[in-house]
Amino acid sequence: QVRVVESGGGLVQPGGSLRLSCTASGTINSIIYMDWYRQAPGKQREMVASSISDGAIKYADAVKGRFTMSKDDAKNTVYLQMNSLKPEDTAVYYCKLHIQLMPAATSHDYWGQGTQVTVSS
Repeated sequence: QVRVVESGGGLVQPGGSLRLSCTASGTINSIIYMDWYRQAPGKQREMVASSISDGAIKYADAVKGRFTMSKDDAKNTVYLQMNSLKPEDTAVYYCKLHIQLMPAATSHDYWGQGTQVTVSS
């Protein structure tokens, strides 16, 4: 069994920073790919940051230069550091992890439960 839990959302003023965490637990061998998405009220879910096969990370144009995705393999945790936040960043943020399981070495996608980020003065 695998569980993915997000944390770190909240209310922040424009220009502020937040760091979201996404931690996987269970019969995990490794996190192969990681993505962050967000969904604002009345809008479709959109990709914010996505790891690609060569280890690079692709960012949405709207967050490029402000958001950074990283991973701590020892903690099975993926982070999204968000700086210079804007009101238009307000959304529920979701992580998606592609995890290789133990012991069969199969892999599957797992979503976090979502965490609310509100940027407002």
